[in-house]
Amino acid sequence: MRAFGVVLLALSVAGAARAAEVPLAQRLETAMARMFRADAPGATVIVVKDGVTILRKAYGLADVDAKTPMQPDMQLRLGSVTKQFTAVAIMMLEEQGKLSLHDDITRFLPDYPLKGQRITVEQLLQHTAGIRNYTAMLTYPFFASEDRSVQQMIDYFKDEALEFAPGERWGYSHSGYFLLGAIIEKASGMSYADFLAANIFEPLGMRDTAHEGRERSGKRRVTGYREGIFSGYRPAEPIAMSTSYAAGALVSTVDDLARWDEAISAGKLLSAWGWKQVFTPCSLPSGARCGYGFGWSLGSMRGHRIAAHGGDIPGFNSQSIRLPDDKVFVAVLGNANRNLLNTERIAFTAAAIAVGDPFPQPRAIPMTKLALSTFAGSFRMADNSTRNIVFDGGGLRFERKGRPAAGLRPYAVDKFFLEGTLVTLDFVRGPDGVVSGFTLHGLTGDESAERIVN
Repeated sequence: MRAFGVVLLALSVAGAARAAEVPLAQRLETAMARMFRADAPGATVIVVKDGVTILRKAYGLADVDAKTPMQPDMQLRLGSVTKQFTAVAIMMLEEQGKLSLHDDITRFLPDYPLKGQRITVEQLLQHTAGIRNYTAMLTYPFFASEDRSVQQMIDYFKDEALEFAPGERWGYSHSGYFLLGAIIEKASGMSYADFLAANIFEPLGMRDTAHEGRERSGKRRVTGYREGIFSGYRPAEPIAMSTSYAAGALVSTVDDLARWDEAISAGKLLSAWGWKQVFTPCSLPSGARCGYGFGWSLGSMRGHRIAAHGGDIPGFNSQSIRLPDDKVFVAVLGNANRNLLNTERIAFTAAAIAVGDPFPQPRAIPMTKLALSTFAGSFRMADNSTRNIVFDGGGLRFERKGRPAAGLRPYAVDKFFLEGTLVTLDFVRGPDGVVSGFTLHGLTGDESAERIVN
């Protein structure tokens, strides 16, 4: 048996060596090609390592009906990748002495009702303010396609009860970044769009990046798609970018995002102290993990330090990833909703290949329905949020508030993967053999959960 094990190890090492011999660009192209269909919505992709562009390519269609191929220099919506630019604009104003991270937001928004609490600029940046996320409010979809002023949007959510005391917990909220846009305008005396253009995009040569509707280049806008009524694709529902604003209204190209990453690496726009603030994760009084800085999710990917952020807006989804120690940058901009085209999976696959540590590809194994049903239940995460694992009679679904449900498939004893993602779960059993929790191996770190016992 020992000799057999030695042979297996030798074969494994030999296989890894052969893979390493294949040029990185070729490995990336092979992996990316598997993730797209030529007759479907697609994406633009860029991978940069050590300052050299390894892959810059477009896949799929920019216009399905016209069968127009996607091109690498096309301009697409960023969604929440916008937030990192909003955050840097705030930091620039901080360094100019026009605001402080510790300012109460009523310094700039004097009529904002704080209900006896104190909310700081920093808490808005870190999603620790407790302000309700306006896109999760029931009536938002009914006017999302209508232009609204900044004040009208703030009036829409400002009287909602806080979801927790400011600074107590972390809770992702577009509302906080919408308020940051208004603060930028008050502190600078310029519109949000003009401030970013004059102070970030133009100095860095990011000609194709702008608040949608305030573009400075002649790039043609790409059509965004959602699933068809019965099959196929149809154009996504319209959305007024004034309702996304500083939380998600920017458009860009992968080339401009690579310029952005180069500027960050070179320490442009901000002092060393300023950039350190941007990439420092928030701290919570409970000691719970808070993997968010200013506009970036922070953590590690397979042991490699990472800063990343995704974006979702009707018809588009996006992902940007920085691995500063490995000097790797990846951006993927897609023109379809995430359930049709998952840019997060695409970008993290490319990033892992670029650092020489690709994600394993687990294969589902059979399991009886009775055995699958024992994993179902509600689980509480360290941040007090809930994840539900539902057995529907045929299989398991992993459900999280505000996200599409994903199939949960077994690949080993007590080990599962989320379909269509790179996320895996390891279940834990108590002394009685009953499932008591799980560890979720996410793309930027691990999280533990305990089963909620009724």
